[in-house]
Amino acid sequence: MSQGRGSARCATIMAALLICLLLVYIEIVDATTFTVGDSGGWSFNMASWAKGKRFKAGDTLVFNYDPTLHNVVAVNRAGYRSCTAPGGAKVYSSGKDRIKLVRGQNFFICNSAGHCGSGMKIAINAM
Repeated sequence: MSQGRGSARCATIMAALLICLLLVYIEIVDATTFTVGDSGGWSFNMASWAKGKRFKAGDTLVFNYDPTLHNVVAVNRAGYRSCTAPGGAKVYSSGKDRIKLVRGQNFFICNSAGHCGSGMKIAINAM
């Protein structure tokens, strides 16, 4: 009889594992890739780019830009407002950066001198 309970427990664990894998797969398939700035790429006056778009956790932002002139820095709300990168902020500089959004607010700036202050920053709320 104990052998039957062990088989049932194993089947339950396997079913739970299969459901978890299916949920991860659905989230990956459901993710969308957005090119920041569309064909113009990551540049100045980006504030309106996100308007009208719906972002989800797991979506990917693609930042295309000239890496000799710009970068992308993931910052917190204070860094976004003040156009400063806090210590330990992740700096991207490939010119073709792909950044996966997390649930909640996501803030990005260019920290080249004067660029963030000229509108080279975006705030994205991912559901």
